[in-house]
Amino acid sequence: MMSIIWQDGARGKVTAGGKSLEYELWGPGPAEAPTMVLLHEGLGSVAQWKDLPERLSKATGFGILAYSRAGYGHSDPVDLPRPLDFQTREAEEVLGDVLDAAGVKETVLLGHSDGATIAAIYAGSVSDMRVRGLILIAPHFFTEEPGLNAIRAAGEAFTNGDLREKLTMFHDNVDVAFSGWHDVWTDPSFSDWNVADCIDHWRIPVLAIQGRNDPYGTLAQITEIEERIYSPIETLILRDCGHAPHFEKPEETDAAIAEFCERLERLEHTDVQIT
Repeated sequence: MMSIIWQDGARGKVTAGGKSLEYELWGPGPAEAPTMVLLHEGLGSVAQWKDLPERLSKATGFGILAYSRAGYGHSDPVDLPRPLDFQTREAEEVLGDVLDAAGVKETVLLGHSDGATIAAIYAGSVSDMRVRGLILIAPHFFTEEPGLNAIRAAGEAFTNGDLREKLTMFHDNVDVAFSGWHDVWTDPSFSDWNVADCIDHWRIPVLAIQGRNDPYGTLAQITEIEERIYSPIETLILRDCGHAPHFEKPEETDAAIAEFCERLERLEHTDVQIT
């Protein structure tokens, strides 16, 4: 049931997966244009997208919906510890509720880091014809030791450095936000986590973006997509770029996203003559 009344610049709360989640809207509503739904990283929130939603709405003509998952931003907290399959649960139990509440008709899911993984799982496990494409920025399909080391380093910075203070301005429950992410990824039982089989079930175009210097994931994540995918794939691999291409290399990233969406729209709406 639709509960989000679309208006450019509107923000509010929506119930999804049994939790109250903050959201914000940019650009035209679902009746006027496709909707791009933004799924944030493991320590992200609506506010941490900064100016990206405005940039993407202008570049693509799409409406943009960003929301903070439970435990992040100004959304409801969650009980800790999070289950080790929390990303799968987010995909299968929450994301669809958000799409329904917003009255989404056609959507491209754009996810960053953990958000990219959630988008990937949704596209591979939920039959939803509204999802027309995926944009995956620094996705994770399996653990890598360098990435786990970077997460352990973040734990040290949170406990003994200034990371906690930096995150406090974005999250009502900063300890829940951080521990819900860090403690799962560093759990010894999580070292064998692998959701790459979701790639096998995609039947929509995909744009995958990765920085060559990303401390949280290597190009092996992108190679996994290329070796398994059955649908069209485009990749953007950026030199001198870490975990956040949309902020570190905004011009290249925005251009690739705009071109991907333009091609997707052209393919979606081109009349094919059958003779």
